[in-house]
Amino acid sequence: MADPFFDHPILNSPYAYPNRHWELDPQGQPTQKINEFRRRADFITPIPKPRKQKGKQSTPVQGALDLYSNTEGEGLSSDDQKYDSMTLINAVRDHVDTWRRLPDPSNWKVTPETARLLQHWRGTGGSFYNFTGIRPFFCQIEAIETLIWLTEVVPALGRKETALLDFVKDANTTANPELFRIALKMATGSGKTTVMAMIIAWQTINAVRCAAPRANVLPRAFW
Repeated sequence: MADPFFDHPILNSPYAYPNRHWELDPQGQPTQKINEFRRRADFITPIPKPRKQKGKQSTPVQGALDLYSNTEGEGLSSDDQKYDSMTLINAVRDHVDTWRRLPDPSNWKVTPETARLLQHWRGTGGSFYNFTGIRPFFCQIEAIETLIWLTEVVPALGRKETALLDFVKDANTTANPELFRIALKMATGSGKTTVMAMIIAWQTINAVRCAAPRANVLPRAFW
């Protein structure tokens, strides 16, 4: 029997915005329905339904795993530390999507150096492709766009957007005081090394060419 999900699992080009996805049911199993919009970020653990066993009236329900307590029962995290990361990720993604669609670079709220880099990377068959012979994946461009949006754009926006960055800073302060970090989750084989090179180019070019005070807080060396 034909199974559309397994026969044609890939619906999007790796070079374009992912605007379609296979719908999954609450158990993470495909429903064979295609949704004409991007899948929201979420934690999905596909678990098949248990087989019915003869002689048993009911199947025991597996208890939920408490990720916030250790084997001794002591809490590893308080309620204040249980950050709703999916809501944050989806909110940032929506803001970056809106920002990406702005056609005029003068409205991007980034430095001229950053604007030229974004045009360089985003060009469909444009300068990046002509120069390297390699067209960046959409996920690679989105990764650097997200960092740029959080670093350069958010400080120039309103309270609603800056609250997202404050949320990230608070999480960092709780987990790793004095060590601010932003994680970019990418699939294996999606080109994380290329994204690292893009980050280095963005930071270094701005550090060297951009006027103070921004240049004073950007690194010129990486290891």
